[in-house]
Amino acid sequence: MIRETRFLISRKPYAVDLTTVTGRQHPRGDRHAFSGSANALWFRRRRRGETVACIGTLDLWSHYLPEPLDLGDPHAILSADLDGRYGGTTHGRWDGAGYWGAEDLDVQQQHLAILRPMLADCPAIPPGYDGWWTFQARP
Repeated sequence: MIRETRFLISRKPYAVDLTTVTGRQHPRGDRHAFSGSANALWFRRRRRGETVACIGTLDLWSHYLPEPLDLGDPHAILSADLDGRYGGTTHGRWDGAGYWGAEDLDVQQQHLAILRPMLADCPAIPPGYDGWWTFQARP
């Protein structure tokens, strides 16, 4: 992933909770395979042009890393050449008027406590998160 210095929604950036970056790795021939995950937040633009705030999980993986990763360093993991073709798995989404996601009311309230101010302060990095990270290569 690449840590961006500015927010560009077209680059599909993520704000990551560094305390949740986890993973495991193993040798794969002369390379190393890694698989892990992290909790994240992100903005996306709908076809109608409206911006939505999302909360969910990023799957972090690569089958062909040249060197093993320092699993104790979230920045080292995120900075690796990870595959992000599937994006994040959304657990909740807020568009300013309606919520989509968890059916459990307590989880909805937890999500909305993060997503409401996040959307109102777009594109600021939400407190407690590190961003903006993208899987896209720089042009």
